[in-house]
Amino acid sequence: MKALRKLSPAPGLFLCDIPRPPPPGADEVLVRVEAAGICGSDLHIEDWSGGYEFITASMPVTLGHELAGRVVESGDPGLPPGTRVVVIPSVTCGICAACRADDRDRCVDRRGIGMTRAGGFAPFVLAPARNCLPLPPGFDPAIAALTEPLVIGARAVSVGGVGPGDRVLVLGPGAIGQAIALMAREAGAAEVMIAGRDDAPRFAVLERLGFHELREVGDKGLTHLAADGRFDVVFEAVGMPTLVAEALPLLRREGVLVIAGIHPRPAAIPLNTVVREQLQLRGTNRGKIADWRRTLDFVLRQGAALAPMVTHRLPLRDALEGFAITRRRQATKAILLPEPGDE
Repeated sequence: MKALRKLSPAPGLFLCDIPRPPPPGADEVLVRVEAAGICGSDLHIEDWSGGYEFITASMPVTLGHELAGRVVESGDPGLPPGTRVVVIPSVTCGICAACRADDRDRCVDRRGIGMTRAGGFAPFVLAPARNCLPLPPGFDPAIAALTEPLVIGARAVSVGGVGPGDRVLVLGPGAIGQAIALMAREAGAAEVMIAGRDDAPRFAVLERLGFHELREVGDKGLTHLAADGRFDVVFEAVGMPTLVAEALPLLRREGVLVIAGIHPRPAAIPLNTVVREQLQLRGTNRGKIADWRRTLDFVLRQGAALAPMVTHRLPLRDALEGFAITRRRQATKAILLPEPGDE
């Protein structure tokens, strides 16, 4: 079958012919991939710009961690063939102390579908049954594949403590920035402003999602974003280390800066500003199991209202074009669609 793979710790991805996965074992399922989204993480892995060195030992590996599909073979009676599912990519070990205590969120030896084990940029993927959340019949798999980035947004909003009445600023209008904006609005934020630079296509998506406080940064820096008052919570969703220092003055006293981007190098932080303004810096990454369940509920409720995020649908054979348009910021979410000929 065809698969988009990272072969070595160097720039580049390759569409390869590899064997179909083996039949599922007990408590596993074989999923026919119906939709798999290209993530910013995938772009970093493609260009090998830093931050994902941990996947080196797993190469060659098939990428793709935002995916939905249909169970075709099952080792779990609770997920019979034909069940539509969205796949949680974080696979816990099942044997560490946390897993044995049924606290999988604290697993110390997890692996990632699409990073350190075979992922969804292929027609089939093998996954633990516990990582598969059922979907209703007929639900658009491309929209279902948005669950993973929306989980990242939901977790970031939870880490930031966003609540009713808060003023929120999101730096970066890409898929994760859009997910944070959506989940901040869901949490009751009174104002959600999103800032970007030369991001007209993604600003257009945000407008279709109902956001109108959109700010072009240009070469002006960030100071003007707080002209109408400082923010309760600011989210850095770009992955630019310099933005950390620039964002801190935008916060009210005791405000929260949430770092969601992956950065290629360390950031210089004005610690005296942090101390004197009593600011908080918090990091956010993958979601917890509870985040997945509540986010999937959100996706199922919103349904077609989330469709503007899916800006491009491409066959798997055009995966590298999908990467190119995402890198050029023409796409919010490019979704790859494996076809029967890829099998």
